[in-house]
Amino acid sequence: MLGHMRVLVTGGGIGGLATAVALRRAGADVHVVEKAAAFGEVGAGVHLGPNATGVLRRLGLGEKLDEVGFAPEHMYILRWQDDTRLAEFELARRMLQEYGSPYYTAYRPDLVDVLSSALPDDITSFGTAVRDVHPDKAAVTLADGRTMDADLIVGADGTHSTVRGATVGDAPARFSGMCAYRAMVPVGPDDDLSVRLWLGPGRHVVVYPVGRGPAWINMVCVVPEPEWHEESWTAPGTAEDLRRHFRGWAPSLTGLLDRVTEPVFRWALYDREPLTHWSTATTTLLGDAAHPMLPFLAQGAAQSIEDAAALASVLDDDVPSTLEAYQAKRLSHTARIQRLSWDNNVVYHLPDGEEQRRRDAEIAAGDVYHPYLMSWLYGNNPF
Repeated sequence: MLGHMRVLVTGGGIGGLATAVALRRAGADVHVVEKAAAFGEVGAGVHLGPNATGVLRRLGLGEKLDEVGFAPEHMYILRWQDDTRLAEFELARRMLQEYGSPYYTAYRPDLVDVLSSALPDDITSFGTAVRDVHPDKAAVTLADGRTMDADLIVGADGTHSTVRGATVGDAPARFSGMCAYRAMVPVGPDDDLSVRLWLGPGRHVVVYPVGRGPAWINMVCVVPEPEWHEESWTAPGTAEDLRRHFRGWAPSLTGLLDRVTEPVFRWALYDREPLTHWSTATTTLLGDAAHPMLPFLAQGAAQSIEDAAALASVLDDDVPSTLEAYQAKRLSHTARIQRLSWDNNVVYHLPDGEEQRRRDAEIAAGDVYHPYLMSWLYGNNPF
């Protein structure tokens, strides 16, 4: 039974907001510190598998999520040259049938709105970042000089986490040698509203609908960039640069790329080796602060939402035991996803040849990337 546990969440992104919602429902007194002037989210699209939507429904956000999420009927894995279908999966009906909760794609700012709408206005301090963390006192010093204390500090402050660096120690970033271009085009009357993944030598593209309606086709186009090491989500790119990388690819893809206009963004793709631990007696981490991963299983946001549920499910007045139980629930599971996402950086980008043909045959046979057989991922219950 909780008394009046005070929890300070640093970071008001998807993971931080989900944590605030979940911990408040568990009875904690939560305050959020967010360095931006308002809640927002970098990036356009997000995949929310049944493992994530199931959590959000249990947090009472199902109706609002249904308003902003789009349930694609199909997912196709395609060959880069000519749209040959390597595999076709039902998503909307089958994922709901298999796992009991929908598979949604969504516009990230819409998801932030859903989460923030479940929180009181007065629990967030905007416009100031955490400068120092004092785990011995369960306190933080903010950039404006103020000190805030709590019983528990949750670092939801992203891949460059200040809380991680000040507590369990920073992990060096690992560059994948790849860069992702991000762009959106308005949905047209003849657009395919499925999730489509083109695999090609050295690069791949995934596109999927987002926004109410849906409103846009979100495009994530991954290309080799071995000399670029700027770990940023907002570095500018150009539509012409993006198109240049995919000349000669399938007409359905190049037709979409021809519709791209600025702004186009690109970011170098980094992860970090899985941590051996991410908690102290008074602090813990979640989301990208705990387990930054490449986006090649589309699980970044989903795992931060699972983290929030797992932490809330074990919350107790004994903070050290709470954090030990939370870490035990999540550490090996998220490490597995980190490693598989890293492996896909090779598997997705095989050059045409014998190994690529073997991969394509395995995909066609349903031996890999089969969402109905991934119950360890989509059927995971973090509560």
